[in-house]
Amino acid sequence: MTPILVLATGNKGKVAEIRKLLSSLNVTIKLRNEFPGAEDPDETGNTYSENALIKARALRNFTGLPSLADDSGLEVDFLGGFPGIMSARYAGSEQDAAKNRIKLLSELDGVPHKKRGARFVCILALAMPGGREFLFEGECRGIITTEEKGTGGFGYDPIFLVPEYGITMAEMKPELKNAISHRAAALRQFAAAVIASDLFR
Repeated sequence: MTPILVLATGNKGKVAEIRKLLSSLNVTIKLRNEFPGAEDPDETGNTYSENALIKARALRNFTGLPSLADDSGLEVDFLGGFPGIMSARYAGSEQDAAKNRIKLLSELDGVPHKKRGARFVCILALAMPGGREFLFEGECRGIITTEEKGTGGFGYDPIFLVPEYGITMAEMKPELKNAISHRAAALRQFAAAVIASDLFR
């Protein structure tokens, strides 16, 4: 019987990326909303790891199935690593991505290119029915642009330029983004662990 992995996210962009990146694994991926009554817990942690584990544990406890959750954020060097774990709620509790980008560009108004360094960070937490838990981390370095470019991706992608390619994540084809993103790096670690140690046995 093919093992089931439940994703603790309702973000369609993340779901699409995760499905693509884990397509080589022999697992059936289900979403939290396929389990009536499963709730998204409050993210009360102080780190990405704590928040990812809160979400993975809650879903594991509700479904009794292996559950994978992520917490990710954008850390801007000039802002001392902010917005960090507050990335999704940077401009308010409504989690409006466009407003978040507008606020960040405003905060960096006049800041020179060489001081606009940033990184995307992703922590994946896997919570297993027997109590085992695993964490996987990925990051992607870049530069915050002065204006939005591109229509792909989601979140801060239109203002996050990857110097090696000279374009923002929102300008990238999905295949390229899925090869270099912070989430891709964490998912590759996860996939390698599944293959190497048969985590779902």
